[in-house]
Amino acid sequence: MKKLLFFTACCLAMALGSFAQIPALERVEPMFWWVGMHNPNLQLIVHGSNIATRKVELNYPGVKLVAVHKVENPNYLFLDLRIFSGTTPGTFPIKFIKAGEKPLTYSYTLKARDHSQGRAQGVTNKDLIYLIMPDRFANGDKANDSFSNLREQGIHRDSMFSRHGGDLQGIMDHLDYLKDLGVTAIWLTPEIENDEPHASYHGYAVTDYYKVDPRYGTNDLYKKFVEKCHSMGLKVVKDLVHNHAGTEGYTILDMPMKSWVHQWPKYTKSNFKYEAEMDIHGSAMDRKLMLDGWFDHRMADMNENNPYVQNFLTQNHIWWIEYAGVDGLRLDTYPYNDPAYMAKWAVDVKNEFPRLSIFGEVLTPQPVTQAYFTQGNTVNRGFDTHLPGVTDGAIKDAIYEALNGNDGWADGVNRLYGLVAQDFLYQDATRNVVFLDNHDMSRMLSMVNEDINKYKSAMAMLMTLRGVPQMYYGDEILMKNYSNPDGLVREDFPGGWYGDKKNKFTADGRDDKENDAFNYVKTLANYRKNTAALQTGKMTQYIPEKGIYVYFRYDDKKTVMVVYNSTDKEQTTATSRYYERIKGAKNAKNIITGESQDLSKLTIGAKSTLVLELANSK
Repeated sequence: MKKLLFFTACCLAMALGSFAQIPALERVEPMFWWVGMHNPNLQLIVHGSNIATRKVELNYPGVKLVAVHKVENPNYLFLDLRIFSGTTPGTFPIKFIKAGEKPLTYSYTLKARDHSQGRAQGVTNKDLIYLIMPDRFANGDKANDSFSNLREQGIHRDSMFSRHGGDLQGIMDHLDYLKDLGVTAIWLTPEIENDEPHASYHGYAVTDYYKVDPRYGTNDLYKKFVEKCHSMGLKVVKDLVHNHAGTEGYTILDMPMKSWVHQWPKYTKSNFKYEAEMDIHGSAMDRKLMLDGWFDHRMADMNENNPYVQNFLTQNHIWWIEYAGVDGLRLDTYPYNDPAYMAKWAVDVKNEFPRLSIFGEVLTPQPVTQAYFTQGNTVNRGFDTHLPGVTDGAIKDAIYEALNGNDGWADGVNRLYGLVAQDFLYQDATRNVVFLDNHDMSRMLSMVNEDINKYKSAMAMLMTLRGVPQMYYGDEILMKNYSNPDGLVREDFPGGWYGDKKNKFTADGRDDKENDAFNYVKTLANYRKNTAALQTGKMTQYIPEKGIYVYFRYDDKKTVMVVYNSTDKEQTTATSRYYERIKGAKNAKNIITGESQDLSKLTIGAKSTLVLELANSK
C-alpha cells in the first residue's frame, strides 16, 4: 500500500518524458477516421520517443494539416487536421522528419461512414436493458483467459477481486437466452483494456481507450458482437468513463503535460457530494474537491478543462460509435465531470449521431438532484446540460420503500407515489433509466429479504413504470447478495464456465423457485416488448389508500392497470374510484396467469402486484 500511495501522490508530479524505452513512433490516435463527419476537424495524438523534435508532413487531397502542437512532454505531438467535405476515402502517409535520419511514417486511413439503418439507433423506453459484467457472465474462449504481457495474470474464480475469464464470445453464445427472456438491449460494463495489476475485471480504470481488453476479445470481435446483436433485434449500450483513467495507461505513465490530470500536493479524494456542485451558497473548495478530487488511488482524475483532454475523450467516443455502431451510451460517474465540457460533449456526439441515446449515472434519493443534471435547465441551473436522461436512483429507493417500509404520510408506498408525482422536474422523465440494482449495489432479492412476493412486485413495477427499465444479470434466476464488498454482487452466472455443475441458462439447470422467477420475468418482459402502452403510453396514478397503490399505463389501443398491495395481509378493494381510467370495462386479463379478472372488485395478496390488461373504452 505504501508503494501505491507513493505512486499516486508523488509520481504524477515528477518531470514528464520519463516513460521508459518507448519506440520512436509508438502510436497515433485515433488510428483511423472517417470522411463525411459533421465536424471536419480532427486532432491526432502522436506518442513516440522525442517525437516533438521532428517535422510533420502529409499530402492528401481534401486534408489540411492546420497546426502542429508541441507540449511539455517531447514524447508527444498533437496534430490538427481539417477534412473537407467531399474528401475521398483512402490512405496516405504522415511523415515525421528529422535531419540526418530516416523519416518515420504512419499510414493514415480515412474510411467511408456506415449509414446503415440499424446502427446507433438509440435505446429508449421501448427497450429493456440487461446489464452484464463481461468477466462474470460466461467464458466462451479459454484461449484468451490470460496474457503474459498484462499486469494481472491468470484466472482465479475463487477470488471475487480477480479475473474469472468471462468474455465477449461467452456473451455471444448466450444471446438466444437473453432474447427469449425478453431483453431488447445489452449494456456491458467497460470492455476496453484495463491493464491494472489488481481488480482489473470491473473495467472502470481504462488503460487503452482504443483497444478491447484482450481477455474479452478483440476490437473486431466487439464489432461482430454488436452486429450479431443487431441481427437478432438486440441493441447495445456502451459504458463510457470520462472522469478518470487507470494509472497504468500510457497517457498517465507518460503524461503529455502536468495538466492532463488534476494534480494535488498529495493524494486527494473527491468528497462525493453532489450538493457541492449544486449549492448556490457552497464554497469554491467543496466544489473543487467534488469535481477535481480523485475517485480512487488507481483512477487518475482527468482534467476536462484541458482542450487536449477534451478532444482525446470526445474523439475516442465518436470513434467507437462509428466503428462498432453501438446504440446508446451510459456515462459513468456523470456528476464528477466538468459540466461545461460534458454539455459540449453531448452536443458534439449528437451532431454526429442524432438517434443515439445517452444516460448518465446519477445516484441520489432526490428527484430534484437528478433533474439538476438533465437537459433543459428545468430546475434553474443556469445552462443546458444536453443530457437526455439519468439512472433513476430516486425511483429505485422509493420502490424499496414501497416494498419494505411502513405506511405513512410520506413513507412506505406513499413515497413512491410522491416521487412519481415529481416527474414535472424533468424535461422528459421517460428517458430516465429505472433499475433495482446493478454492479455497485446489493442485489434486489437480498434487498427484499428474499421475499418472493416482494421480488415479483419489484419486477412488475420495473416493467410497468415510466422510463427505460434495466435489470442486472442473474436477477431473473434469483441471484442474491449484499454489496459489502461489491465483489459479492459480481458472482459468476452459473453455467457460463466449462465444468460448472449447474447450467442456469437452461430450465433443466434451474430449480423450481428459479424457474418460477425466470418465467415471471420472461412473461412480463415479453408482454412489455409487445405492448406500446407500457413503452410510450401515458401514466395516471392514484394516491395510495389503505396501502394499495394503483396506476395505469395507456394509449389509444390498450390500457394496463397495475395494483400493488403494500400491506402484510391479503386485501379486497372496490375499483369504482378508478372509473376515469377503467371507463366502463368489466373484465381484464391477468398478464401473468392469462385468466380473466372481474374488475368490480380486486383481491390482491400481501406485498403482491396485479398487472391487468383492460379493453379501452373511448
